[in-house]
Amino acid sequence: MISREQLAAVSGNVVDTSGDKIGKYGQVYSDDQTGQPSWVTVTTGFFGNNQSFVPLDGASTSDGDLVVAFTKDQVKDAPNVAVDGHLSEEEEAELYRYYGRSYETAYGMDVDLDRGDTMDSVTGRGTDDAMTRSEERMEVGTERRETGRARLRKYVVTEDVTTTVPVQREEVRVMREPITDANRDAAFSGPDLSEEEHEVVLTEERPVVTKETVPVERVRLDKATVTDEEQVSETVRKEKIDTDVDDPNTRVR
Repeated sequence: MISREQLAAVSGNVVDTSGDKIGKYGQVYSDDQTGQPSWVTVTTGFFGNNQSFVPLDGASTSDGDLVVAFTKDQVKDAPNVAVDGHLSEEEEAELYRYYGRSYETAYGMDVDLDRGDTMDSVTGRGTDDAMTRSEERMEVGTERRETGRARLRKYVVTEDVTTTVPVQREEVRVMREPITDANRDAAFSGPDLSEEEHEVVLTEERPVVTKETVPVERVRLDKATVTDEEQVSETVRKEKIDTDVDDPNTRVR
């Protein structure tokens, strides 16, 4: 059984035999008859508002931590017993059954029905003429969770584009010119009377549409972190110490 001197040296956390932190070192409960430390409470939970009982059987200390002989999950799943300063015989028997021990094995076959465990007047660090006042402090952390996803999706749409294109076409015009000295030789180069036919080719431009694919921009997703403020409320407990003096003539300062 671990001694009071060893418990008085505990200043850190309660850990299991694998070194995993179970929680914060809480209250020590001692046997009402022998006065030996029997149980210790461990403060667990995200906000530190849950206390579990764990037997001190097989417990030891290491670098200021209390090492118990039970796993982290065993301690956290222990029966919910009120931390009210005293363990009744029924509560203690229930806890021993959970941890795989019988109440009779712990104290012998001759069981005193009035037996129980009482919390030390000084939290887990022996007893003296002083009393330790404790209070719960709210510790708030954050956790990251997925709120949604954003994605880029590319698809094809069609649209009508209208533009104006200048086009050219040829038209035929009859040109008449008088006989002059400049064209007289060409005018009299043929027979006097004859049949002839002259032909010219007319052309025109028509719009021709071709398409090409060209890159126009790059699009990507980026993330930015913004900071908001949220209020968190939680009920915490704290101990208060009153002075009760039997002698009315004794002054309390």
